[in-house]
Amino acid sequence: MRKRSKKRNILRWILLGLLLLGVGTFAAIPPLVMGDMINMHVDFQTVYRAEDFALESAELTLRTADGYAISAFEVEADDPKGVIIFISGIHNPSVTAFFGHAKLFREHGYASVLYDTRAHGKSEGNVISLGYLETMDTQAVVDYIRGQEMYQDLPIIVYGLSMGGAVAINSIGQIPEIAGLVSMSAYSSWEDVFAENMTAMGAPRFLTKIQEPFVKLYTLLKFGWKRADIYPKKQIGNLGNRPALLIHSLEDSQVSYGNLERILQKAPSHVETWTRPGDEHLITIDFLHPENDLEYAQRVLDFLEANFGPNASL
Repeated sequence: MRKRSKKRNILRWILLGLLLLGVGTFAAIPPLVMGDMINMHVDFQTVYRAEDFALESAELTLRTADGYAISAFEVEADDPKGVIIFISGIHNPSVTAFFGHAKLFREHGYASVLYDTRAHGKSEGNVISLGYLETMDTQAVVDYIRGQEMYQDLPIIVYGLSMGGAVAINSIGQIPEIAGLVSMSAYSSWEDVFAENMTAMGAPRFLTKIQEPFVKLYTLLKFGWKRADIYPKKQIGNLGNRPALLIHSLEDSQVSYGNLERILQKAPSHVETWTRPGDEHLITIDFLHPENDLEYAQRVLDFLEANFGPNASL
């Protein structure tokens, strides 16, 4: 009996050791994989000028509630009917790539503010916050817009790409002054897209599901427990009756179409969607000159006109 009891104890210790080793391994993966991805400042190799698009812009430096200086560019419009806030992705392109969009929408009556999120371009910071903290960057832009007499009472529309799309969704969920949303290729949560990329690299699905809570734990330790709910498939539920257009390509290899499906599961029924065939993470076939992609340009312009034009139902 003593030998059996001793064997059981040894077996228990072995199993406990294996469990702790497994937990330690899963806990170590997020900082190892994500460290070089987010603990950095993105200095863009390519930065565009408003003049490249026959535009004039004012360069701004805005201050967030937690003390970061945020770089932004303002493009005015004659007698504007709204102001669009443009937000770009995790590593590229620079938000200045949106100057072509600013030109297109200016011609249809919209002013715009293009801003680089913290840790990008001329904005301060050395950590990319994956959408958890960047809502404070958007708030600084909203505060600036609301402080300008020419924009008083105009609707503010947030418009983001990839991580910027996630930031846009999180921002409208957190900032009631924002009136509308256009999001392109947004992820539903960081742990969702992290696990999907592991699967794409050949990891078994059951292992990636185990990994997800460890990714979430790492982001909470990194960005704060108070930010636990700041992710798109949660924040879309705060949209209320404000209009939103969510855009995704069906075969996106960077942020899968499944991310859009998960966001829609939590979204109000009035949310509009538009999908494109193929692997078009940037959605439009000519990002710098969106007017050359007539289908894309018209779809977004129709959304804006229906909701913020002179005959809008709002």
